[in-house]
Amino acid sequence: MERTSRIQGFYKLDMKERLKIVADWAGLTEEEVGALGNLGNLPREVAESMIENVVGGMTYPFAVAVNFRINGRDYLVPMVIEEPSVVAAASNAAKMLREGEGIRSLAGPQEMIGQVHIVGCRAPHYKAMKILEAKQEILEEAKKSSPTIVSIGGGPRDLEVRVVDSRMGPILIVHVIVDVVDAMGANTINTIVESIAPLVERITGGEARLRILSNYATRRIVRAWARTSPESVGGREIAERIVEASIIAEADPYRAVTHNKGIMNGIIAVALATAQDHRAIEAGAHAYAARSGVYKPLSRWEIDEDGYLVGSLEIPLQVGTVGGATRVHPIAKIALKMLGVKTAKELSEVMAAVGLAQNLAALRALVAEGIQRGHMRLHARNLAITAGATGDLVDKIADRMVRDGKISYEYAKQLLEAYLRGEKV
Repeated sequence: MERTSRIQGFYKLDMKERLKIVADWAGLTEEEVGALGNLGNLPREVAESMIENVVGGMTYPFAVAVNFRINGRDYLVPMVIEEPSVVAAASNAAKMLREGEGIRSLAGPQEMIGQVHIVGCRAPHYKAMKILEAKQEILEEAKKSSPTIVSIGGGPRDLEVRVVDSRMGPILIVHVIVDVVDAMGANTINTIVESIAPLVERITGGEARLRILSNYATRRIVRAWARTSPESVGGREIAERIVEASIIAEADPYRAVTHNKGIMNGIIAVALATAQDHRAIEAGAHAYAARSGVYKPLSRWEIDEDGYLVGSLEIPLQVGTVGGATRVHPIAKIALKMLGVKTAKELSEVMAAVGLAQNLAALRALVAEGIQRGHMRLHARNLAITAGATGDLVDKIADRMVRDGKISYEYAKQLLEAYLRGEKV
């Protein structure tokens, strides 16, 4: 009988029943079923409240980056990531940037954009004026749908209108600007744009086709900047090479993408630890990098008049400290407690600072010793562990592989077998 993925009522089944179906489908061993079904520190009821069709869990390492001083305050920074060297690099760069108040970071208003896309509208430019004429009426309607956010000082702030051309003709786009305070804001925004859509339709005579937030969070910009002596990064020559690497990223989009990926290593690691919508953060950041029409780096490094290395970063960050998975996932709650942040604004400032430090670490490694050296040392340790090494033997085998320039599972296994035979590694 042919297998089928059409499983009636799969979502209604108990997690164990769903897991059994998947195990039978994939031919999983008893050991594999046990590993997949282990939810670790996430209670089953929480997991099943977060997403659908849960069959198990997947654990990523939770680490802490040290040495961070941001806006004159010290932080231990939680990071969740699978890539070797990222946490160590962030901690090292943070140490280079501790002088004075450390990394400076400043977030603007916590405003998000909700969109209503109107199609089939005659005289759209004229109707755009009618929308602006009715701005206060529309904003009042928006406030009625968001009493909670209004009661804590947030809520609808402004209205913008655009008309864009498309293959199906002009589209009139209404933007509602909403201060979401300490929330990421998606649910609030979506409720608001749904509530004002009928009024916008009546004013324009068109149809509200899409009613949803925009993850291009251009009203939620965070800036971070830092200054350090050339000696802190390895000398004047290294500092100048870091600036050259920054200039190359400004000139070459292919390099800029990798440059920005290094920034996002830090930002997304903190986002994962605190249960943020990291897909929204990534999408918004890369759109912002391309806002000129050419993809550019989100940060720049320069030498100032005193010969110091200075870096700056500008990025949209849509994060929250209330609502969503942030307040449901038990480890996310611990991560926020560890950071000691009370507001979304402060969390975004920390994340931008981490991104700038991560960027410095990547550029320094790239121009000073080659990015692969640090990666391969950690990769060698992973291979030693995979081969079966434990304790001090892990580092001994890893060191030998690096020294011999032979970093592979086969060589790790060979060295382990030699050790077990009593030979010196």
